[in-house]
Amino acid sequence: MKPFAGLLERLVFTPSRNGKLRHLQRYFAETPDPDRGWALAALTDGFERKYATPSLVRPLIEARADPVLFRLSHDYVGDLAETVSLMWPGPAEAARENAPLALSDVIETVREARRKEVPALIAGWLDRLDPSARFALLKLLMGGMRVGVSARLAKTALARYGGIDLDRIEEMWFGLSPPYTDLFRWLDGTGPAPAVDDRLMFRPMMLATPLEGEDVARLDAGAHAAEWKWDGIRVQLAAHDGQARLYSRTGDEIGGSFPEIAGAADFDAVVDGELLVVAAGEVRPFNDLQQRLGRKSVTRRMLADYPAHLRAYDLLFEGGEDLRALPLDARRDRLAALIARENKSWLDLSPEVPFASWDDLARLRGDARAAGIEGLMLKRRDSTYQAGRPKGPWFKWKRDPLTADCVLMYAQRGHGKRSSFYSDFTFGVWRGEEVVPVGKAYFGFTDAELRQLDKWVRDHTIDRFGPVRAVSFGLVLEIAFDSIQRSNRHKSGLAMRFPRVARIRWDKPVAEAERIETLEALVERAAPDLVAQ
Repeated sequence: MKPFAGLLERLVFTPSRNGKLRHLQRYFAETPDPDRGWALAALTDGFERKYATPSLVRPLIEARADPVLFRLSHDYVGDLAETVSLMWPGPAEAARENAPLALSDVIETVREARRKEVPALIAGWLDRLDPSARFALLKLLMGGMRVGVSARLAKTALARYGGIDLDRIEEMWFGLSPPYTDLFRWLDGTGPAPAVDDRLMFRPMMLATPLEGEDVARLDAGAHAAEWKWDGIRVQLAAHDGQARLYSRTGDEIGGSFPEIAGAADFDAVVDGELLVVAAGEVRPFNDLQQRLGRKSVTRRMLADYPAHLRAYDLLFEGGEDLRALPLDARRDRLAALIARENKSWLDLSPEVPFASWDDLARLRGDARAAGIEGLMLKRRDSTYQAGRPKGPWFKWKRDPLTADCVLMYAQRGHGKRSSFYSDFTFGVWRGEEVVPVGKAYFGFTDAELRQLDKWVRDHTIDRFGPVRAVSFGLVLEIAFDSIQRSNRHKSGLAMRFPRVARIRWDKPVAEAERIETLEALVERAAPDLVAQ
């Protein structure tokens, strides 16, 4: 565990991207298999399941330390693994003489253990380790590394380590599994490239760059096609030989939640598009789609009430032919022909939005909210399909956000470098004489404003619920959000989508914050399907 613990410490205390890449490359070079593969899986959330939970770990520390002191310490530190690693009684001399604990030994042992055996295993390991290694062990088993390393950064380090193009790593990634022994042999130059069945695997998506209104005029209108930016989730459908997989934009397989699509794609192609709920000729609000997301099983009623639909944007492969190097117009022609030929009720083509000038397009964008659409996409007609977010070929021109003045209700400690600050804020609006919650935000403010907000929360706390504090109603936050929808999870019956703090209204009395009736009027309802018209 010691090399892995050292890596985590270096990553935490290295702010620069290039510095983190160097630490990762050095670790890959100096650490043998399979430890480096399991470390990679931990950093990229590659484990199929977590091997420990907070409810398992808390009783272990409370049996060895004052429970009240532990809870106070956890409240202050904000991270369970860090708190336990610091408070756990030091290892005995006999334990220090034991052989070093290998990361792979931990994984293999806990995977084979029965659930009731896991607490004793973890306690025994914690007894052997110093605080740094304890922290690494708990993060390994519980997940949630929060060391400033994204999956893409880890893959970039792999590519640099092996002198391989990043796109090749991205291409094969979802066909690999921990501890990635074949991958590292290839990168080391001691083995061939991993054999991956690419017919049903996920292909890294091409993403768009945000576009500000004043930048539109700099583009050549004749070189760009416009499409609606639909308010669903981006997906990729890979189908071959009677099998199909439906992936989210991060490569998670979600076909089990949408069997009417994954179970009915009997063609041979990889399609990029937007997953929506379309019923009775209407694109339903995003909240309807949320009723289906993440469900392991789907009832007949759910299939009937929230029918899934794939609105196709692009065609990456067809019949084994890689189309990504073709220009967008050629790919769309092939996509349109595929959709017409297959004639699936759940599949259609996202249409182009005709426009004569940028002013015309701006007016259409202004009408997007009334149509329940996020905004517009602008794509160069000659653009190839490139993984990642290349600057220039594709742009997203989202509708302007809505804003509302809301009352701060609760604050929760953040994570990582924010673990000492109250940085996650729940806010609400007036309904009669009470304030009811409508959303939660944890960004949109500067570091200096965060320190001000943290102090305000501490000075105005009226109750505590673990890491959460309730505050007196005395501060108004101006919240920017994309839309508001019905929600059974909030007492208000409403929930904002993508809320963020736009401004701290130190000057505004809480009595002048928004009322529920104002937000009720902004609820997005189903809009006519523009394709059907």
